[in-house]
Amino acid sequence: MADTNNTGKVILVTGATAGIGKVTAWELARTGATVVLVGRNSQKAKETIREILEDLHGNARLDAIIGDLSSLKDIQNVANIFKEKYSRLDVLINNAGGFFFNRLESVDGYEMTLALNHLNYFYLTKLLLDVILQTPKARIVNVSSSAHYIGKANFSDLQRKKGYFGWRVYADSKLMNIYFTRVLAQKLSGSHITTNSLHPGFVATNLGHENGLSTWAIKIGQRILAISPQAGARTSIYLATSSEVEGVSGKYFTRCQQQRPSLAAMDDRAANTLWELSEDLTRRNGNDQG
Repeated sequence: MADTNNTGKVILVTGATAGIGKVTAWELARTGATVVLVGRNSQKAKETIREILEDLHGNARLDAIIGDLSSLKDIQNVANIFKEKYSRLDVLINNAGGFFFNRLESVDGYEMTLALNHLNYFYLTKLLLDVILQTPKARIVNVSSSAHYIGKANFSDLQRKKGYFGWRVYADSKLMNIYFTRVLAQKLSGSHITTNSLHPGFVATNLGHENGLSTWAIKIGQRILAISPQAGARTSIYLATSSEVEGVSGKYFTRCQQQRPSLAAMDDRAANTLWELSEDLTRRNGNDQG
């Protein structure tokens, strides 16, 4: 699916041991890049690497870093391990995320969707930005969703302690991904770094499969309506490799085409407010290194 020879480049993919992330890592490995997989489970990471190597007859450069990206400490650890091993990062693909029917809290005491779907992207990118800036024409790719169209900025209850509704909170987090992308693009304006967000499609993955009895509804919906992870990974791979988007930044894509996000997603004041709140949340509990 990738249209570029990436030999010599280093690409990091989060959530890379299942679903879209796994396919993304697999296809990028075909291009000759060194692909660093980030996942929570070391055994799944080893199995994913084994599968890719077997498929590519050993002709792949793969590495894995284990961490729970809902934890600020683990995010720090992932970033530190990466920077100990690598002096460049050509593409960072923020893909890891989750959906939760019931309100949960991360180890840092933050609402889990906020922690995993937004603060994860924000903090990992911030901690890796120094090595990204050292890499010519580097790219940052943030997996969002069309669910953002029903999302809104609820800064009065960012931790969702009142009237938690899983789908709404998920949609809000995907709006946050676009806010993050747009502000980051503004801050990187004039540099050689680009960042874009995307909707992968309604994909048959394990997203939402850890929600107890409610899981069956998600699985039925995916079976009827969802596209394959292979199809869902195409836009991530396109934004990571295509010459067509060289120099393009701060945009939102669907099916490898630039699309206009929701009106709410274009709210610069809300986007900058979220950035400031995210700085505070990661600094307070993360012993911020950035």
